[in-house]
Amino acid sequence: MARILVVEDEDSLAKGIRFNLELEGYEVEVIGDGRDALARLTAVGKAPLDLVLLDIMLPGIDGLAVADGTRKGGNFVPILMLTAKSLPDDVVHGLEVGADDYLSKPFDLAVLLARVKGLLRRRDWARAGSGPDTARIGTADVDFRNFQIRIGEDTHPLTLLEATLLKLLVQNSGKVVSKGEILEKVWNMSPDTETRAVDNFIVRLRRYLQDNPRFPKHLQTVRGAGYRLVL
Repeated sequence: MARILVVEDEDSLAKGIRFNLELEGYEVEVIGDGRDALARLTAVGKAPLDLVLLDIMLPGIDGLAVADGTRKGGNFVPILMLTAKSLPDDVVHGLEVGADDYLSKPFDLAVLLARVKGLLRRRDWARAGSGPDTARIGTADVDFRNFQIRIGEDTHPLTLLEATLLKLLVQNSGKVVSKGEILEKVWNMSPDTETRAVDNFIVRLRRYLQDNPRFPKHLQTVRGAGYRLVL
């Protein structure tokens, strides 16, 4: 049974989300304050979570600060951000600070439940689905089961989307993978969606994989076509 944390200060909405998630068989916690949510997500010894539904507009601190603090605290639980701000820059900001997906308000509960199932499936696929559990990219060792990259003595944890994107590229190493295919298979978005999210995640992975990301050796951009991973 997946355990889901709902961080939402609008009481009626939080109750509705909780009710529908519990009908689907999930175990649900609800928190309505940003600082309390961050404390829960960074606490040691608390029951582990499988997914977080995180509103942006919260009392205390906003959802972006919660996501950022959660990642900096070493917790890489998948985060689905709930936001009334759906402009591309707002979405990219959310993804940059650690969110794995977003859903614009108002939303249909059926759509929310589908996104929850999709994120949990992608988590399982990235960890143990088709393809390798590990990969060697240059001097980097990637562990998809534990969502991390090791280079020598240094370890970099990966978010769900970072691991999913990297595994897709590993499975297609040497081939060009288009941005549209990445949007469809990693973000579950339409392949013609206009967003810089993919580019930002590629830049982040380059920082993990090599010393000089400005001159990418392993994760290459093929102008006008997409991206190619060279192991």
